[in-house]
Amino acid sequence: MVKSMTGFGRGEHIGKVKQIIVEIKAVNHRYGEVQIKIPRQYSSLEEPIKKYILNNISRGRIEAFIKVEETGNKARKLMVDKDLALAYYKVLREVATITETSFDIGVAQLVQFPEVLELEESEEEMKFIWEDMLPALHEAMLVLVEMREKEGQELRNDLIERVDLLQRFHGKIKEKSVRVVEIYREKLAGRLKEILEEGKIDQDRLTMEVAIFAERCNIDEELVRLDSHFIQFTQSLDKDTAVGRKLDFLVQEMNREVNTIGAKANDLEITNCVVEMKSELEKIREQVQNIE
Repeated sequence: MVKSMTGFGRGEHIGKVKQIIVEIKAVNHRYGEVQIKIPRQYSSLEEPIKKYILNNISRGRIEAFIKVEETGNKARKLMVDKDLALAYYKVLREVATITETSFDIGVAQLVQFPEVLELEESEEEMKFIWEDMLPALHEAMLVLVEMREKEGQELRNDLIERVDLLQRFHGKIKEKSVRVVEIYREKLAGRLKEILEEGKIDQDRLTMEVAIFAERCNIDEELVRLDSHFIQFTQSLDKDTAVGRKLDFLVQEMNREVNTIGAKANDLEITNCVVEMKSELEKIREQVQNIE
């Protein structure tokens, strides 16, 4: 199933020791990248959170916001970040000196600065917090993946329509390419008759010139490869694995073949089809950038 790389999910769980709120936002990215914003005292949980997310998502830039709140009256042990408290103190004293104002700050004010005081969590408590976090993380991921799948289905439908249009242009080009050489032969013979006396046309020379033209403008191989790319592209849209990179590669190959056809084909109608195909391929390329 095709999945979009964009989406949002939220999960909440009230556990034995903590109330956990998880919000996950996903946007387009070439690779799988996870950023986690969680209170510093729970930073040891970042790796298991990242691993859990990447088990469900292979591509996209993911931002996870984790909020942790107390649920009970369990006694907690406060931890003082001495280095941070001292740094705040020195900076405030320096500001007072620079501004020539009185330096008057109490302990009660100092401990209100961010992360000076933190709740100390033991390794055993972290285990319980992780157990409380998992249901919220699971719920957020379910909502996110569901949104990505829904948007992915819309992308799939749009891409199928665009590939169908490309195949119709492909059919027109294939049909017209069969007649291009014969039309050239007729035009060349007509011009030679205008220049030379009646009956003086060298049929061998005419045949050689037509053969050279036919070789130069032959696009059979490009049409075959292009048709193969269409089939692979459509089949990939129904696979259960992440296909975004493969689709991007196939679009590049389609564009390469179409450009070659445009360079070889000596026909206005084929050239017009090539222009339309390149326009559609650009739209497809933009859509593929959204697929996981």
